Amino acid sequence: MTTGAWDPAQYNRFAAEREQPFWDLYALLEPVDRPFVVDLGCGDGRLTALLHDRLGARTTVGVDSSASMLDEAQQRVTGHLHFVEGDLSVWDADDVDVVFSNAALHWVGDHAAVLERWCRSLAPGGQLAVQVPANADHPSHTVAQDLADELLGADAPADPVHDHVLRPAQYAALLFDLGFVRQHVRLQVYGHVLEASSDVVEWVKGTSLTRFKAVLDPEGYEDFVAEYRHRLEVVLGDRRPFFYPFKRILLWGRAPD
Repeated sequence: MTTGAWDPAQYNRFAAEREQPFWDLYALLEPVDRPFVVDLGCGDGRLTALLHDRLGARTTVGVDSSASMLDEAQQRVTGHLHFVEGDLSVWDADDVDVVFSNAALHWVGDHAAVLERWCRSLAPGGQLAVQVPANADHPSHTVAQDLADELLGADAPADPVHDHVLRPAQYAALLFDLGFVRQHVRLQVYGHVLEASSDVVEWVKGTSLTRFKAVLDPEGYEDFVAEYRHRLEVVLGDRRPFFYPFKRILLWGRAPD
């Protein structure tokens, strides 16, 4: 994950739109009394704090690798809610009632191994709830990757959604193989109505483009964004309003008691 390139203000420019899958993922959870909750990829902690309250959790831990996001999260710390730096690809714990991860798993590879580790962290009857973007085939992603490959060659950071995210059926098979007694996996298209097609640039500056910000100097990154903006306008046109269809995979499973 591009730990040093995240800007909480940029990310939250589309906070309302980004919240929709979070609450759809939350709705998949089954009731549990005063759970121990871990939110993997908690970002600035705003939604983690709401999750903590909604679940009536006895303890919630938010885990993220971005120092800037965790700095924002610290203002939400309470006696039963706290935040730590961690790498999702190696994270594990014991006796967690709910492992929750919204829009973060795609930043790491080998999802079979990672989900197995997360599964081992669950208490008996524990629940796993994960949401990942699956929009690598949209011009918002393909134009950026084509430009990076052209400018940076072999040094171009890969698109983690394209390289890491599996098909929904593969996640369903993984959950079965991991022993979950119940599961729910679905592909959902979120239709975001943006003010203009140019707003897609601002959207991905808060997420997908962070991988380029992490490897380019400030001037090089600004030049990259300017060229990306131009090329994306050629593909999308100047449309107002603009309908931005965004595919996401939501998956939930419950471990045996």
